[in-house]
Amino acid sequence: MAEPVRAVLTDLEGAALPASFVTQTLGLLARERLADYIGQHAADPDIEDALDEAGRLLGGFCLKPEEASALLLRWMKQDRKATPLKLIQGLIWREAYEAGSLTSELYADVADCLKAWASAGLRLFVYSSNSELAQKLLLSRTSSGDLTPLFEAFFDTTIGQKIEPASYRAISDRLALPCESILVLSSNEDELDAARTAGLATVKIAREEHADSRHPVCLDFASLKLG
Repeated sequence: MAEPVRAVLTDLEGAALPASFVTQTLGLLARERLADYIGQHAADPDIEDALDEAGRLLGGFCLKPEEASALLLRWMKQDRKATPLKLIQGLIWREAYEAGSLTSELYADVADCLKAWASAGLRLFVYSSNSELAQKLLLSRTSSGDLTPLFEAFFDTTIGQKIEPASYRAISDRLALPCESILVLSSNEDELDAARTAGLATVKIAREEHADSRHPVCLDFASLKLG
């Protein structure tokens, strides 16, 4: 890379922690609690705003709680990366984390690598389709302790969808760094394509198998050579 890497922008699901933890453990919890949680918290400002946004995304409808629950469950089944869905999921997960019933399952190399990169002076950021709240929960309740102090900021879909190059340009502007000095780590080929189109450096983290890719490939964080 002509420009040295000054910042790492990493995804979480599939790169830092198993996708199965998010889709199965957390996903099942969200599906089971969604309707009850919305019913219990429908008057909370965060939930009101999320339901208003869901109705707007649907075409400008004013949704009753039960209608919103059905819509969000359908979006979960479709794996839609909708901001109001991700916000409510994060709130449900916070409830479980605070009750002590969840611990995040990071890959074994992740904590040590993040600490080493931060100690070497690299700026660390997360960009995930999960909400900022969910990202902080995932990184604060781990078997390696709270890793959130290692990160400067957490980006979610409020800055844009992850398959859109404009989202990565917006992040680069926010960081006040040249695009090419930001390294994106993800297991998702479409997201990496968008990042590279925006001018960012990319590496595919292929933990499950050494798959073909249009991007440089590493099997894990530990095999990634930075600096």
